[in-house]
Amino acid sequence: MSVRLCTLAELKDGEALRVELDDIDVAVVKVHDEVFAVEDVCSHAEVPLSQGEVSGCTIECELHGSRFDLRTGKPTGPPATRPVPVFETSVIDGVVYAELENK
Repeated sequence: MSVRLCTLAELKDGEALRVELDDIDVAVVKVHDEVFAVEDVCSHAEVPLSQGEVSGCTIECELHGSRFDLRTGKPTGPPATRPVPVFETSVIDGVVYAELENK
């Protein structure tokens, strides 16, 4: 199911935007011309990833420094060992959508 997350205008390059939906929170990140969406919770400590720092195509949890690849959800730095869910995004007429059927 495709769900509206935000508009492109709401996104700042290299910063995460938290989008609260009914049953899931999503961190949306624009990196240059790409838009990524991941579940907005660290798999290590259940802290919102949207509060962390974005560097290239990774996002860092502000609590313990776990880093996750925005493209795959896989951890790129400890202490996290489990990936976070990622969602396919599309941009239509300046609006960002994500496929959330796995949630």
